[in-house]
Amino acid sequence: MLRRLEFTDAPFVVALLNEPSFLENIGDRGVRNLDDAHRYLRDGPMMMYEKFGFGLWHAARKSDGIAVGMCGLLKRDILPDVDIGYAYFPAHWGQGYAFEAADATVRHAARKFGLKRIIGVVSDHNVGSIRVLEKLGMKFERMHSMRADEPDVRLYGVTLPI
Repeated sequence: MLRRLEFTDAPFVVALLNEPSFLENIGDRGVRNLDDAHRYLRDGPMMMYEKFGFGLWHAARKSDGIAVGMCGLLKRDILPDVDIGYAYFPAHWGQGYAFEAADATVRHAARKFGLKRIIGVVSDHNVGSIRVLEKLGMKFERMHSMRADEPDVRLYGVTLPI
């Protein structure tokens, strides 16, 4: 199940954004406590909901509502197109949640927002996320610099059906 993130999700955000895998593959967002999480939610996902109608969404299992991670769409000035982003707790890796949520997100992006193209950026060593992007039909296009002080990331892209 995907839904918009809310301020009540702050404990979940603190836990996910401090996972070693999140820090290694996505980066440190400086979220250490509930106040930081509220700032992250307000200035990130909630700002994107207001500005674009989309953002990162809370991902939970349908069977019991347990939070497994987040997935959604991001529009960042440093990227040429809207990109798909996702992060999951390691306990839920390898169970198909990343692909299921990403696939639903891409289909929703084409239908609801009329997006013609989506990209994904991923750390060069993140084999699991690379597999998800490729399973979505994305093709590797080039290495891309997100920030001068960080290693380049792999940029994948796909043209969406009209």
